[in-house]
Amino acid sequence: MSTRRHYNREFVRTFFTSPTAVEGEDDSAKMLRSAAQLRGMQAPDVWVPDNEDATAPSMRDEGAQNVVDVVSEHGADFPGEIHPRVVWHREDPTTRYEGFQQMLEIADPDNGAVEYIDGFVIPEVGDVDDWKKADEFFTIIEHEYGLAEGSLSMSVIVESGEAELAMGDLRAEMGKPANNLERLFLLVDGEVDYTKDMRAMTPTGELPPWPELRHNTSRGASAAGLVAVDGPYDDIRDVEGYQARMTENRAKGMTGIWSLTPGQVVEANTAPLPPKTGSWLLEVGETEVELDDESGVQVYDGDAVTLEETDDGTFRLDFAGDERVLDGDELREALVDATAYVPSMDDIVDSMEEFEAAREAGKGAIAMTRSATLRIDGVEVEISTDRMWDEATYQAAQTPVALFQDVYENRPDQHEELVEMYGSDLVERATNVGSAA
Repeated sequence: MSTRRHYNREFVRTFFTSPTAVEGEDDSAKMLRSAAQLRGMQAPDVWVPDNEDATAPSMRDEGAQNVVDVVSEHGADFPGEIHPRVVWHREDPTTRYEGFQQMLEIADPDNGAVEYIDGFVIPEVGDVDDWKKADEFFTIIEHEYGLAEGSLSMSVIVESGEAELAMGDLRAEMGKPANNLERLFLLVDGEVDYTKDMRAMTPTGELPPWPELRHNTSRGASAAGLVAVDGPYDDIRDVEGYQARMTENRAKGMTGIWSLTPGQVVEANTAPLPPKTGSWLLEVGETEVELDDESGVQVYDGDAVTLEETDDGTFRLDFAGDERVLDGDELREALVDATAYVPSMDDIVDSMEEFEAAREAGKGAIAMTRSATLRIDGVEVEISTDRMWDEATYQAAQTPVALFQDVYENRPDQHEELVEMYGSDLVERATNVGSAA
């Protein structure tokens, strides 16, 4: 399978949809105009003028025209990519034809928008043959308007069992002379319609979490050289839930997520970036508690864990009712097992630079030591861990830095905020580290 792609992005953090036409407004394109003028961390990596679910069927013709008008006016200055969503359905040829007509209208060079359009988003796809039908329409449009073949990327929304299974066929299908599926860019989960397609039910009516779908989409994207994006998180006030969802996704290799508001865009743009400062976590039951840093000492301020030194020099450690009497070495071992460290950007870059220097000197592996002083109930304990770094460890650590580098390269409108976040010296080091790997 060829991995040639016409786009440069390796990561997409944010997939932000806007209705193309709002009924009952003096300016039906007002939400498009507002989104087109977002900048910095409020601006998404991928903006999706949504001429499908977010726009009433009676307004979609006007919506396509609004996309043309707004993108032709503001597209040159928009800092992210622009991928309108058109209508499509795997079981309805009439809907597919309507989507084709929408793409023809938006992509017409005479309308002045296509030079700023990066591609289109196709919803409700079915098996891989259905993906090929959409791809053929893209090819026809490119030939019709004299656009370079493959210049319009295609992203799909996985909203059915058929589409989920089709992701497993991509490696075999992409690159065949009979299709242009190499134009594929994003695989986006659509959990609402997927739930409907699966006939799934929950007692409360809430959506199932569908971790399997998110895993399969991430796997399908990895296998085919594409980018995976999670679906919308509807509770826009639940910032903690949104952050938790993104944390779960990143552990699956899925960096991107659908954003419904500019506030969610900010959260999703910043959450995947390495933190400015490192932090120590203490495992308490099934949760991890972040310790407070007080002048370099990591302090636990809670009731679930207690620690006291006895008269005979041993220590009584109680973890949520699990009480043990330990000597000093046993206590340090227990606390090492119960703690974890979240490295900062500076920590990651330091470690990578140290490994690069060792590799340059001919060493294949080095030990990295991390130490901390923990304080629980006034008792201070020194802990220390050693981690062996080899080439595989180095490559794994590079992923969050590679994300930062991708953002820095593709989003110059965020440079000022990144410097404010990390400082100019660290930004410079982070953009250069790994370049000689």
